[in-house]
Amino acid sequence: MDVVALGELLIDFTENGISSQGNPLFEANPGGAPCNVLAMLTKLGHKTAFIGKVGNDFFGKQLEDAIKEIGINVTGLRKDDKVHTTLALVHTYPDGDRDFSFYRDPGADMMLTEEEIPEELILETRIFHFGTLSMTHENVRRATKKAVAIAKQAGAIISFDPNIREPLWNSMDEAREQVLYGLGQCHILKISDNEIQWLTGKNDYTEAVKWIREKYDIPLILVSMGKEGSRAYYQDRMVEKAPFINENTIETTGAGDTFCACVLHYICKHGLENLTEKNLKEMLTYANAAASIITTRKGALRVMPRPEEIEALIAGHH
Repeated sequence: MDVVALGELLIDFTENGISSQGNPLFEANPGGAPCNVLAMLTKLGHKTAFIGKVGNDFFGKQLEDAIKEIGINVTGLRKDDKVHTTLALVHTYPDGDRDFSFYRDPGADMMLTEEEIPEELILETRIFHFGTLSMTHENVRRATKKAVAIAKQAGAIISFDPNIREPLWNSMDEAREQVLYGLGQCHILKISDNEIQWLTGKNDYTEAVKWIREKYDIPLILVSMGKEGSRAYYQDRMVEKAPFINENTIETTGAGDTFCACVLHYICKHGLENLTEKNLKEMLTYANAAASIITTRKGALRVMPRPEEIEALIAGHH
């Protein structure tokens, strides 16, 4: 495997117009950050596998079919007979930003246990990717930490995207504690502008990265800045690339995951050692372009951009 990811696979109900009776219509899009990352990587030709849990219900079946159809390995996907698949209702604001309401008390993604972690899958991957939704509750947190430990022991590159969803935490102090655990494990950190400011208490991203680096040895740190583009911090270098602003943007769902996947794609090809400024610029340009394309589509998992589309967008900007 090139990349194995662990975490949530859920249904994102996204608004899709108004019915004839004036009620909002919602579309049941397959979602969940780790699977979005894998969907993009699979589009780019990588071998990927997912570890997580859905309900043994109609939506769980829909999700399993969706990720199978994309080409993600599902041997690590478990089903829960008692607890339903997790649902998220996504409200989109006029500028494309979002608000989430979760139906997850409990949801099947929280029910993954240590015993259900497929060790052999993790032992043979080059990169292991995870976030914090699988660390909001004690059992699934233990399962996540076990998987990370196996991946580290096997010498895999560990990739971490906190992807904080505030409504899912008992307290933001607990969220911080789990994010700090992730920082202590990873070689690649992808973090959004508002997350890094929240975590470090610093508004300046370079100062914030310095704060992280004083405590944790993370070779590659990526800060995604939405409409401001993105930055890569690698060794003593900082590279920033402007975004590809798209007038057809309808929602930002999956933009960060698409960006993250393109970074992992680059690392799969080039490794984490001796990256030059040119490498980092190439990597960010490709990742920004792909993220721009996904903002023009509803949902993410099923509609990831093809390599040709990404290359055409970059070529058109030169």
